[in-house]
Amino acid sequence: MIATRRRQRSFADGFIFDEVDDLWEPWMRHADKALEDEALLLLIQQELMKRCKKSKTRGRPGTPAEVVLRMMLLKHVRDWSYQALTREVRANLVYREFTRIGGGRVPDDKTMGRLGRQLGPETVKALHDRVVQIARENKATAGKKLRVDTTVVETNIHYPTDSTLLGDGVRVLTRVMKKISAVAGATGTKFRDRSRAVKLRVLAIARASRNKTESGKQKLKQSYVKLLDATNRVVGQAKKFSREIAERVKRGSRTALRRAKKQLDEMVPRVQQVIRQTKARVLRGNTHAEGKLLSMFETHTEVIRKGKTDKPNEFGKLVKIQEAENQIITDYEVYDQRPADSTLLIPSLEQHVQRFERVPQLVAADPGFFSAANEAQAEEKGVKRVSIPSHATKSVARRQRQKQRWFKKGQKWRTGCEGRISVLKRRHGLKRSRYRGPDGMKRWVGLGVIADNIIHLGTHLAAQASG
Repeated sequence: MIATRRRQRSFADGFIFDEVDDLWEPWMRHADKALEDEALLLLIQQELMKRCKKSKTRGRPGTPAEVVLRMMLLKHVRDWSYQALTREVRANLVYREFTRIGGGRVPDDKTMGRLGRQLGPETVKALHDRVVQIARENKATAGKKLRVDTTVVETNIHYPTDSTLLGDGVRVLTRVMKKISAVAGATGTKFRDRSRAVKLRVLAIARASRNKTESGKQKLKQSYVKLLDATNRVVGQAKKFSREIAERVKRGSRTALRRAKKQLDEMVPRVQQVIRQTKARVLRGNTHAEGKLLSMFETHTEVIRKGKTDKPNEFGKLVKIQEAENQIITDYEVYDQRPADSTLLIPSLEQHVQRFERVPQLVAADPGFFSAANEAQAEEKGVKRVSIPSHATKSVARRQRQKQRWFKKGQKWRTGCEGRISVLKRRHGLKRSRYRGPDGMKRWVGLGVIADNIIHLGTHLAAQASG
């Protein structure tokens, strides 16, 4: 049975409330009141109810929606792991009161992990929209200004080289085939472990890559040929194992064998893709192969170049961050395929108008968002001041426009978007997504954005109360 709130408070809850009343951080006290919103709790409850029919009214009591919401937000406010979240809430009376657990039992890390995965990216997006609406209702933002920028959130992968990707694929296929052999015994194709030979080839490639002479390049190429040969043999063996499971040559626990077959069928095409791109780069010198795979596990990863001298290549997804006044993030988007920044300005403006039911007086962005068409469309929609610089123009009138006081003030305000992105990465962990898959990336970004908004909403309400 899943309720929105805890049905009854205990004596221990009252004791904790009295003891920690003066220990709350100012923002947390006001954010606590904002999170009592019924619409937020209903969104969580409806999502948790999908796990089982009639779970709203039947079954043993589950974790209430308000506890799930507050635990997940606290996790991303502090950028903790699930283990750290459980440990800190158990040990801290303020956190117990904030999460509405009180003197009750804190859900363990595995339970929170399952509940967190239950909140899909659509639900997280709906939660964010409701938090922005709460900010509007509390006059924390009115939508008079708009600034937008993009950044890269990395996936949780190692630096992708062809040799290490091949090594990853062989390691996974070998591990699965060992499990199949343990279940099915000696029936069918005999398992041969080539993981040691592959590991030695990967190490040889790493050593040879340091030698930039012609002989070093030849050794590197020879090592890759041997690695490709060993990997092809492992892939061939994995295909035989999969076929023999389907034909019931290998017998044993059908559940375990079906699960293993599914893992083989998922991994074999990925390894074959890396084999093709390795042959194209190493043997044929083609460094621009289409559909390049950058991870065996996070297959949606893209290589993104944003012109950073310290980090020319970033591996992850492009994310748009859109803000209004008082540092409230009004919209975010994780793109499946990287778009050009210049194509994002008008959709961001339209989304802003839809949310606030008004056109902002000022729109500010960096030069990547500039185009004459963008500027003209924004002004046609009613924006009074569009502060987006163009460094490539030779027009005297354009240079004079960019020297005007309002334009410079708009750019000065725009730089706050850089600071917002920096805070999201340092304080809320958006530098690298720790959740798996494309949906996990969207959940990670969304919850980090909501956590940041909750802090700024609480800070704004605290300033209102003290003023």
